[in-house]
Amino acid sequence: MEISVIDIVIIVSYLLAMIVIGLILKKRAGKNLDSYFLGGKTLPYYMLGISDASGMFDISGTMWMVYLAFVYGLKSMWIPWLWPVFNQIFLMVYLSVWLRRSNVLTGAEWIRTRFGHGRGADGAYTIVILYAIVAVMGFLCYGFIGIGKFMEVFFPWEQVSRFIPLTIDPAMAPQLYGILFTAITTFYVMLGGMHSIVWADMVKFGIMIISGIAIAVIAMQEVSPELLAANTPEGWDSPFFGWHLDLDWSTLLPSIMDRIADDQYSLFAVFVMMMLFKGIFMSMAGPAANYDMQKILACRTPKEAALMSGSVSVILLIPRYLMIMGFTVLALVFFRDEFAHMGNQMDFEIILPKAISRFGKIGLTGLLLAGLLAAFMSSFASTVNAAQAYLVNDVLLKFMYRSASPKKQIRLSYVVSIAVVVCSTIIGLYVQNINSVLQWIVSALYGGYIAANVLKWHWWRFNGAGFFWGMLAGIFGAVILPQFFPDTLPLYFFPLLFVLSLLGCFAGTWLSRPTEEEVLIDFYVRVRPWGFWGPIHQKALEKYPDLKKNDHFKRDMANVAVGIVWQCCLTLVPMYIVIKQGQGLLTTVLLLGITTLILKKNWYDKMTREEEEYNAFMLKYGLNKTDNTVSEETTIY
Repeated sequence: MEISVIDIVIIVSYLLAMIVIGLILKKRAGKNLDSYFLGGKTLPYYMLGISDASGMFDISGTMWMVYLAFVYGLKSMWIPWLWPVFNQIFLMVYLSVWLRRSNVLTGAEWIRTRFGHGRGADGAYTIVILYAIVAVMGFLCYGFIGIGKFMEVFFPWEQVSRFIPLTIDPAMAPQLYGILFTAITTFYVMLGGMHSIVWADMVKFGIMIISGIAIAVIAMQEVSPELLAANTPEGWDSPFFGWHLDLDWSTLLPSIMDRIADDQYSLFAVFVMMMLFKGIFMSMAGPAANYDMQKILACRTPKEAALMSGSVSVILLIPRYLMIMGFTVLALVFFRDEFAHMGNQMDFEIILPKAISRFGKIGLTGLLLAGLLAAFMSSFASTVNAAQAYLVNDVLLKFMYRSASPKKQIRLSYVVSIAVVVCSTIIGLYVQNINSVLQWIVSALYGGYIAANVLKWHWWRFNGAGFFWGMLAGIFGAVILPQFFPDTLPLYFFPLLFVLSLLGCFAGTWLSRPTEEEVLIDFYVRVRPWGFWGPIHQKALEKYPDLKKNDHFKRDMANVAVGIVWQCCLTLVPMYIVIKQGQGLLTTVLLLGITTLILKKNWYDKMTREEEEYNAFMLKYGLNKTDNTVSEETTIY
């Protein structure tokens, strides 16, 4: 495909703008680690919400979701429960408030507020850092693969090589493109930290909204409901399903049946139930050690942290699914014959770039490419920032540079960002498939994370040793099991990983001493979780007679259930718009309005009142830290 001069100017302008943002914000970000990694806790929740949503609007994930929508239609809305996408609802309803009340810099630092110090707590601290590094490396590798495959379609190496005095195997072109764009991304996030990430994400999201609407409009103009129906199997346009998937592609694209079998989604009800089972526990564990947690910790107050998590679904789902369904509908009608010729060699990861090549007009193509480049750079930048935070704050300053000045801390962050990107790039050179990386991260690795991180919130007796052995057992299982069962969908490892991790948790907990009572009381009074905290609550009452027990478990779970329906409606609205299904759209909008009203009354209003009571209590007993202030111990060890 020939890219016009106007399109190239748009792309280059965007890349230069990102570098300029990093340079402009370098001074503001360089004050200290709190400013560098969390924006000084001064950024409003809606900006952080846009940034968090932008980080999730990544190019690799979008390519994967276009493939899902192509094959599974509206039923594809359930498959992202693998993450699970509804963890944002748990965060919105109560977990973001609990996490932000800790007032720390990273998830590893949070471990100290829950388990204190000592051998067991040190083990927990170490295992969280290890997990964070493995997880972010996986996500960086995942993004590296996606951007390389995407750009190869628009800039074939045969054309580009004429302007580069190097002899390189064309098969290495995706990796070369991946290296180029990761280098640019690393530059601006290295200089500006969280400030540059958020401002760059604001620019990126504006581009993505315009691009998503443009692609949806093109799809609606080019494809009628009748034409779409002729190119899809019965049931493709419905989100509902029975025990089996019941999508018969055998007469339209027979090779898709092999892909469905490879995905192991045929027993769709079992698959969805397993995702829901895993997703509930995973969501109750709280955010993993990645950029989502960093955005929550960067919020000004606990209430704003909850609003930030709630805003992500609203900000992200509608424009993203307009784009996904637009690309999908165009591909179904206009690329079906091309895919039929590919047979079993179909590469669905090229749907996105091929659709842009065919339907992008001059100017729009440049905007789309800039937007999708921004999608990659946004998620990559946020992940690099999270990796920096853990390695610098929780490793280097803890064990090697205890007395480092703020200026030296920032320089260490620069070095770490480069090292992390180089390592993930080397790993990415040996991985060929986006889906393989994604499945391992969300199904296997996260499966080993869950048990220990659920118990840490809800059971007072759970200690650092239990956390360490539970996490270690889960991570070990996540690494080993795929080696013995390479053809099994990683999701189905979850029950075994969960039990294995749970055994590690209980063994470590009961074979070691409880966490110090003062640490538990301070954590309980500050965070105020519900769960099995009876003995600690009684001890805390002796010091704080006005302390109220959190007995909102049933209300929170009811709000979570309503919130998941609300989130599903936000997903379905753009899908119904693009395929022009009026009755489904009307019903979904009505249900969206009802669930929004329930959440307003039963979540937002009550959270606001309870947060005021909490702040009054903390002020009365002199327990409140200034929200925008981080202690010297937090930033300089």
